[in-house]
Parts: sequence; C-alpha cells; structure tokens
Amino acid sequence: MKPAILVARAIFPQTLARLAEHFELETNQDDLIFTPQELVAKLHGKQGLLCTGSARIDAQLLAQTPRLKMVANMAVGYDNIDLAACTQFQVMASNTPDVLNQTTADFAWALLMATARRITEAEHYLRAGKWDKWSYDAFLGADLHGATLGILGMGRIGQAIARRSMGFDMQVLYHNRSRLSPEQESYANNAQYVSKQELLSRADHLILILPYSAATHHAIGAAELAMLRPSATLVNVARGGIVDDAALIAALRQNKIAAAGLDVFEGEPNLNPDFLTLKNVVLTPHIASASAATRRAMANCAADNLIAGLTHQRPPHLLNPEASS
Repeated sequence: MKPAILVARAIFPQTLARLAEHFELETNQDDLIFTPQELVAKLHGKQGLLCTGSARIDAQLLAQTPRLKMVANMAVGYDNIDLAACTQFQVMASNTPDVLNQTTADFAWALLMATARRITEAEHYLRAGKWDKWSYDAFLGADLHGATLGILGMGRIGQAIARRSMGFDMQVLYHNRSRLSPEQESYANNAQYVSKQELLSRADHLILILPYSAATHHAIGAAELAMLRPSATLVNVARGGIVDDAALIAALRQNKIAAAGLDVFEGEPNLNPDFLTLKNVVLTPHIASASAATRRAMANCAADNLIAGLTHQRPPHLLNPEASS
C-alpha cells in the first residue's frame, strides 16, 4: 500500500503525476490556504506533506499528526518550520535550495534597476495621462554604473547578485555572519567584507538577501535606516520581517532614503497599506523565484525530497539529519 501524503497548495500537474507513482495523494488544486486546524485535519493518516511557507509546522501541529514522517517545503527559506520540534517528533524536513539562485539574483537586479530609475512611478504617471512634454528634471533617478553596491547576506544568491554587478563597474561591499573565502570574494566581483555599520553608511544601493530568524528580525530598523545615505536605495528579496516595515515607511515618507524595492513584507500577503500611498517604492508580490523553469525545478526538488524520505532514503536537502536516524 502506498504512503498517503498531502500536497497542501496547488502545484504543477506533472509534479502531481510523478508523486502519484509513489503515494496516495490528497491535493489542493483550488489553492486554498488552510487554517492550522484545517491542516491538522487534512494530515490525519498522512505520512508526508508537501507545503509552502503558508503552512506553519510547529510542535502543536506535530503533536496532533503522529503518522507524519516527512515535510517537504517548496522554498529555500524554512522559517515556517520549527526544526527543533520536527526533530523532537522524528519528522524529517527539507527545503529546495540552489535551484532558484540565479533566477532570484536576476529578479533582485530587476527590482534594483526599477527602484533606482523610478520605473514604476514613471509608468503610473504615463498611464494616468499626465505626460505632456519632456522635462530635464522628470523622474531623475540614481545611476547603477560606478556606484557602490552593498549586500547584506552573502550566501549563494548574494554572490550571484554580486557577479551581475561586474557589467556595471560597481564596487561591492558585503556583510555576512562569516566572511567568504578569498576565492569566493574574487568570484563575486572582488567583494569587500565590511562591518554592518560600514556597509550601511557606504552603500549607494543596498540589497537584503539574508535568511529570516529571530536573530535577523528587524535587522533593518529605524537606527539602521538612519545610517543610509539620503540618496540610497534599499531592495529586499529575502523575507518579510527582516525589515521593520513601519520604520521603512517613515524613512521613505520623510525622504531619509531615496527609494525601496520590496518583494517581501511583514505579515504577507497582508502588507502595511501605507506602502500603497508612497511613490518612492516598487512593490511586487513575492515573485523573485517566479520563472516557469525555476518554479518547476522547485516543485521537482520538493518531490525528490519527499519521495526519498518516504522510501527509506536520505532526502537530498534534509534540514534535520538527526530526525532520520
């Protein structure tokens, strides 16, 4: 008899067909967001779960789902999963790293350019029928070429972003929990390791790409925003909660920084409505990895993890190896 699994969000039909070769499936192609109570009920009798960041996996849920053996998160981030609780209940957890590095770096660059050059603001102006002449000072933005790029969080995605700066002749500064090797720094456009304070004070453009945790909650708040130059831009393609959104709104409204580009928000999909009143912010709905090829690769990676974990193999991207013993 095949193990039973829940696929908690809508996913590619090809991925479902592949999973059906190994498991009895309960699917959610209507893409409903389950409440914690609904998720517990759906997991009754299930050994596996394929989910996204919308599912909170914690001790309270795990205590009520005793047959659950494997949680496959279709994301590189896993702040929705309490790994200690998973280990306590002997539930393997996995994520989907690497397959989205280049696509996310592409998008970070797109968001940076749109933010620095005020593309969204200019498009809204044009669509509103307000453009009636060329003006020397219309929508003056900031150059990228020759500027200083600051990257907070220098993992694989951060390094991919840094490499893209070579074509713009940018100086790259970064801050990370640990310094890269000289070879990695060289490959990342000769990135220079600096303190967080120096990074903030020197960056013309700051990109955030660090994981969310209790330690990084509000890593950018009012004090950090005050260290940025008034001409600086900030881009967040990491996770909501890394930035204090209320403090950022205040800084943007008071022109303490020039502009921000945001793909992630605190409490998403509910974002602070004050963002919608600002002209100097570019907003996108958590789509940094949203190319067709990459989202398919993420789905397949999650399926690989789930298939391995429930067929007595080690999942390729197991986050808590101690739970598989």
